Amino acid sequence: MRNLLLTVGLVALAIGLLWIGQGTGVIRWPASSFMISQLQWAGYGAALSGLGLILIWQSKR
Repeated sequence: MRNLLLTVGLVALAIGLLWIGQGTGVIRWPASSFMISQLQWAGYGAALSGLGLILIWQSKR
């Protein structure tokens, strides 16, 4: 169970950070993405990253 929580947490954190980067316009990959420079996606990414961090923390308990 711990390995599953850790894996899901790391994936959620990585995707969340990508969404933050795209939402703020820092990451412009892929160029055709509808999420680039859309701040709402930065908010979604922050929430997903927070969830990922919680899952990672839970896996270490």
